[in-house]
Amino acid sequence: MNSPGSRPASRPPADPAPVPGAGATLTAGPVGKPPAGRTDTDPLSRLRRLADLRNLSLVGVLAVLIAVGGFTKPDEFLSTDNLQLVLTQASVIGVVTVGVTFVITSGGIDLSVGAMVALASVWATTLATQDYGLGGILLCAVLVGLGCGLVNGVLIAYGGMVPFIATLAMLASARGLALQISDGKTQVVTVNQVLDLGLPDSYILGIPPLVMIFAAVTVVGWLVLNRTTFGRRTVAIGGNAEAARLAGIDVKRQRLMLYLLSGLCCGVAAFMLVVLTGSGQNTNGNLYELDAIAAAIIGGTLLSGGRGTITGSVLGVLVFTTITNLFALNNLQSDVQQIAKGAIIVAAVLVQKGRSTP
Repeated sequence: MNSPGSRPASRPPADPAPVPGAGATLTAGPVGKPPAGRTDTDPLSRLRRLADLRNLSLVGVLAVLIAVGGFTKPDEFLSTDNLQLVLTQASVIGVVTVGVTFVITSGGIDLSVGAMVALASVWATTLATQDYGLGGILLCAVLVGLGCGLVNGVLIAYGGMVPFIATLAMLASARGLALQISDGKTQVVTVNQVLDLGLPDSYILGIPPLVMIFAAVTVVGWLVLNRTTFGRRTVAIGGNAEAARLAGIDVKRQRLMLYLLSGLCCGVAAFMLVVLTGSGQNTNGNLYELDAIAAAIIGGTLLSGGRGTITGSVLGVLVFTTITNLFALNNLQSDVQQIAKGAIIVAAVLVQKGRSTP
């Protein structure tokens, strides 16, 4: 008879595999087969990953919206100028959404992205900053975004604050500071190098520079999330922060880097908005936080963390931007547009819940 606390010398084959945890070890299965409970090599699981039904459904929704636009306003909606406008408008909020996707994937939230865009755009368009030309405006916008992200990250990662509260405080503070700097006035950009980026003469093969920036940020974001250790750590923290810590991941440092990344994206988006509007205002980025979070959620990023998709987030941004464009072309009221967006968000969350239920 075994003494108390001792482990049996052998385990009957019929017994289930032990659950990983404190003091438990995985037993090796037959050669060539994964341990019990793992489905990494399950063909069905691999098929689901390759053929993401959510992304396909978003592509379908986008196709329907394009068809509706082509039917109701064929000359206006399908024109090259309008398509360039839709992509340009999607670019600014799209860059913000890439940063937000990383934060949500880690199980966090960032409600301050719109306010950070406003503060960065205002600070970057002051007369003192414009004296340094395009480089000064871009550098200022990026540094302001990084500074705000640093404050968020320190408060959350090392200060122990709940992300919702910390970023809500940043939202209020950044909006207030933007109002104070601008004195409630629109700051007009006089640097020709910046203004020229928004003109058709700067388009390359018919593609606006802002769209190219968005495409570059999207590609880099996808590679970082899906092909780097940083991305794997982000997903691990979102899935189970304590397990990630026990596995050797510096959770605090990772969270700090994620909010820095969100701030960086906001700084880049602020510069793009300055190029697009030719000005800096304390009202810039209004409700960007809601649009970015909604785009990430309908794209397939879990609000609870542990799963994120850059491709889905970009498709979500394109869906929302196309809806806005359609409503504008058809002279429909904005309240109906908001109702439509709300319905899409609710439907996406219900689908998410249904897929996660065993």
